[in-house]
Amino acid sequence: MAFTRRSLLAGLSAMAAAPRVARAASVTDATGRVLPIPDKVTRVFPAGPPAAIMLYTLAPDLLIGWPRANRPQEREFLLPDIGSRPEVGRITGRGNTANLEVVLALKPDLILDVGATSQTFVSLAARVQEQTGIPYALLDGRFVHMPTAYRKLGELTGRRAEGEDFADYTHRTLTVITERIADTPPEKRPRVYYARGPRGLETGLGGSINVETIELLARNVAGERQGALANVSIEQVLLWNPDVIITIDKDFAANVRKDPAWIGVAAAQSGRVHLSPKLPFGWVDFPPSVNRLIGLWWLARILYPERFKEDLTAITRDFYKRFYHVTPNEAQIAQVLEGRG
Repeated sequence: MAFTRRSLLAGLSAMAAAPRVARAASVTDATGRVLPIPDKVTRVFPAGPPAAIMLYTLAPDLLIGWPRANRPQEREFLLPDIGSRPEVGRITGRGNTANLEVVLALKPDLILDVGATSQTFVSLAARVQEQTGIPYALLDGRFVHMPTAYRKLGELTGRRAEGEDFADYTHRTLTVITERIADTPPEKRPRVYYARGPRGLETGLGGSINVETIELLARNVAGERQGALANVSIEQVLLWNPDVIITIDKDFAANVRKDPAWIGVAAAQSGRVHLSPKLPFGWVDFPPSVNRLIGLWWLARILYPERFKEDLTAITRDFYKRFYHVTPNEAQIAQVLEGRG
């Protein structure tokens, strides 16, 4: 049975007698909560997709399963025995589908959530942990905090050296790319519209986790209003008249230049509509986890081609080897960069 946060919290009272994990050490998560961590962590339940991806990159062997089963074309870029692990549902985010009895039956040593650290999520984590005896760690999923999150995940899982390595890599990438455009003032940066859905009329408002990488490098035309994802009208997009459109929808990318409704949008007229790669996970969004780090290079090359002349094929190969533990061949990288899949 699927559950919402309300039903989860209501049902936890029945679990009060559940055995608690052996406590050998304490680790503080991103919210300041002190967690009792077992002497050896061998099984981790991801509360949502961002947590699953981050855990996979650092310690794939600890991942019990995926919030959503990976498709064959996604598993091609993941370790075979890990990418094919079962669907276990999710505790947080849209469409909570995890069954609490299943979570307990899987006997995780740790529940991991990566994303928002608001009081809503803190309360959920604290209650789950209190009633089940399973440590429930919250890590800050904001893009610029990835290095800190990796260090904390290494501490939680007993993989400190690996956590430090990933933290250093993410910090170097963020530093190199942002410093290279630091002399371009915000008002001079490209104006970008992020188009989601087959009609391209869902977008991320200012501060949305879905447009973090875009806002790091450019001006989000929908950024004047703060919020999350929102539906907008084509009339509003015409008023914004963006220089560049970034999309994750293949149908929209293929049809926008032929759509009469979009003919007046500068980016559509000039052909500056770019389909984001998405195998095995999206490069800009969907889900918003560490998979976006390679997408930062992709966006930088699109928005500042004169400043970013690196070989994206080589960067992609290195990133996939480091983060996904596979080394794709030339044909596979071409497939990824073309947005197929």
